[in-house]
Amino acid sequence: MSDFFGSLSKVVHTSIILAIILFVFLFFGNGGFAFDTLFWSWLFRYLHVLAGVMWIGLLWYFNFVQVPNMGKITDEQKPAITKVIAPAALFWFRWAALATIVTGLLVAYLNGYAHEAMTLGIGTGGGKYTAIGIGMWLGLIMAFNVWFIIWPNQKKVLGIVEVPAEEKPAAAKKALIASRTNMLLSFPMLLSMVAAQNLY
Repeated sequence: MSDFFGSLSKVVHTSIILAIILFVFLFFGNGGFAFDTLFWSWLFRYLHVLAGVMWIGLLWYFNFVQVPNMGKITDEQKPAITKVIAPAALFWFRWAALATIVTGLLVAYLNGYAHEAMTLGIGTGGGKYTAIGIGMWLGLIMAFNVWFIIWPNQKKVLGIVEVPAEEKPAAAKKALIASRTNMLLSFPMLLSMVAAQNLY
């Protein structure tokens, strides 16, 4: 048993298998599904939520756990964070952000509200389109911050890209401001997404 739970790969693959078994059970228990727009919308929404949990979970990890506690770590221990943990976390962080955006746009397209949402419901009655549109725009801003501010500057800070030592503090400050901006936007973004799904 310890071999199983000691292996992330085994646990993740088993979780995927369990999800597929559950899907098959629901599929046949419901008399089958039509593999139509509704099905693909559900599938991409599921992937959207999975990616979003990874992305925002890591955003909160950085802001609630890693950054506030870096000052408490001794200089001898810091390379464990800067050379191992942070680069791995940033890998999942940035790709989860991209996956969240792509799957979210696919959901909007498949459900026929992409244009209405991107225009914040102007001229189409607002309501749900305004709410989901605000969430989508906040998500796009946050993903932009991840790929074009946080990641390029973190590469400098972590030594993935070689830069003069005097450039690192400025890069760290830019990355922190962008990360805190995303932290600031995360609660309103999630509220608007949930509101669009449940209040209209």
